[in-house]
Amino acid sequence: MTTAGWLIMILSIGAVCTLLVWCIFKIVTTPNETEHIHGFEQDPPDLGGPEKDER
Repeated sequence: MTTAGWLIMILSIGAVCTLLVWCIFKIVTTPNETEHIHGFEQDPPDLGGPEKDER
């Protein structure tokens, strides 16, 4: 591989690794993050519930 190829590969891998570490750091260090997590707790419409519109 040429010198330019090695340089591009090292820079690309370094950028991806840096982005990964930064994202993990932001997730771990954000205070009160559990209050901001929105889960999906609804039943799918095909299960039918008391609010289902019967036709």
